Amino acid sequence: MSGRRPNALLALGLGGVVAGMVGMSFAAVPLYRMFCAATGYGGTPQIGPAVSASVSEQTVTVRFNADTNPGLPWAFRPEQKQVTLKLGEEQVAFYQARNEAAVPVTGIAIYNVTPEKAAIYFHKTACFCFNQQTLAPGQQMQFPVSFWVDPAIATDPSTRDVTTITLSYTFFHSLDDANRSGKLASAGPHVGAITR
Repeated sequence: MSGRRPNALLALGLGGVVAGMVGMSFAAVPLYRMFCAATGYGGTPQIGPAVSASVSEQTVTVRFNADTNPGLPWAFRPEQKQVTLKLGEEQVAFYQARNEAAVPVTGIAIYNVTPEKAAIYFHKTACFCFNQQTLAPGQQMQFPVSFWVDPAIATDPSTRDVTTITLSYTFFHSLDDANRSGKLASAGPHVGAITR
């Protein structure tokens, strides 16, 4: 009898570890996204106040980049190559996508900012990222993004040298769309994407 009790405790302990690991795996993506948003880690822009409390005369140039996963039959590009704006000033830019397939296609975009050290000062106030976008065959659509750059970027010793920031978006098949079309294996990374 005494041998069964340690085995039962060991089995219970291992079961608890497995349950904890499974729970952490489901929580990992949302927790990582929250960490990145709070710290700017990995080039994740801040999503914060609609506008800055102050506007500086100092300017920064924001360049725009657009990519699509090779499995997504869309033409995707920024409508402007770059803008120069005052620190603290809100700006709106537009991206454009066109579905080149003969069937409706649903995509989802992820984004990042380079240099990564500038991400904590880059604030998006409106964005099309992480939302599923469906385009009919041949349909073209504009996607706006509203943003501002915190004037504190100019006083931080690690970012005082930053004069240009690049905002990049990449569109992928949505998980639902890739699963329906049989292209799940080539759909690309869907960081934190949740299907409904």
